[in-house]
Amino acid sequence: MFPVNTWYVACSADEIDEKPLGRTICNQAIVFYRAHEGKVAAVEDFCPHRGAPLSLGYVCEGKLVCGYHGLEMGCDGKTVAMPGQRVGGFPAIRSFPVEERYGFVWVWPGEKDKADPALIPHMEWHDNPEWAYGGGLYHVKADYRLMIDNLMDLTHETYVHATSIGQPEIDETPCKTTVNGDEVVTSRFMSDIPAPPFWKAALRAKGLADDVPVDRWQICRFTPPSHVIIEVGVAHAGHGGYDAPAEHKVYSQVIDFITPETNTSMHYFWGMARKFNPGDKALTAQIREGQGKIFSEDLEMLERQQKNLSAFPDRALLKLNIDTGGVQSRKVIERVIAAERGAS
Repeated sequence: MFPVNTWYVACSADEIDEKPLGRTICNQAIVFYRAHEGKVAAVEDFCPHRGAPLSLGYVCEGKLVCGYHGLEMGCDGKTVAMPGQRVGGFPAIRSFPVEERYGFVWVWPGEKDKADPALIPHMEWHDNPEWAYGGGLYHVKADYRLMIDNLMDLTHETYVHATSIGQPEIDETPCKTTVNGDEVVTSRFMSDIPAPPFWKAALRAKGLADDVPVDRWQICRFTPPSHVIIEVGVAHAGHGGYDAPAEHKVYSQVIDFITPETNTSMHYFWGMARKFNPGDKALTAQIREGQGKIFSEDLEMLERQQKNLSAFPDRALLKLNIDTGGVQSRKVIERVIAAERGAS
């Protein structure tokens, strides 16, 4: 269903404060908390005493304390202490490799000895003064692969996002999909078209005219297990489109980290990293709000789609040319899962 020997975004770094955070990832209940010196730790959300969720407890001096009977858990999954009890014979629970990077906490839900922090994808925009970032999290009751399909086929923007980023020219312009190893790239380049409302606002924010024709691009990049980064932007027509000098364009990276919760639900971490007016915090908040509304428009569609697919599991779905990016991404996922099973 999903790869496990890989890094997923578990939460944003600021979701973990003094309290532990319980989150299900790849069908595994995990509790995240800050242990000694603020270092993030992750163990099964299961107290070995009576099975209570450790996420309902609290953190004291770097130890996770069960809120039911006070059992103290170490970040290695071994019981440290419990009032009035000898804990040497208590069974250990599972611990998980975690890394805090780029403002997120990443978790490896598979085999611990295969967890390599170097495999976490690099984010050039993080902590870079030339970039600004704003984002959020949605819980979506749908198979995580449906979100990948959605992001790798942006023709739906014409219909689902008609008042913000959608326009007929998306439908009218063919897209191209290529596969480079485990990376799938779907790209669409539109020339000499009007800018849709979202990009008109972005042009104005940079002090550029919004009432002239533009060249627009969408380059969707999928990498396993379920990350989609989309290069998007517009440039005043006649200046080179995607390759136009910075003074003639506005462009961003749409960040999509899709973390499976169960077979039919996901944690969707979304955001936009932009390379214009990075110091304008009001603009960051405005874009975040607008982007949040855009992505919320997808939620009902995907959740209702999941209900239909669950009700009619044997119905075959059509695979059109616009679906190539999603189809190829699923093939990569299937290949990765098969390789994991073959190695186990």
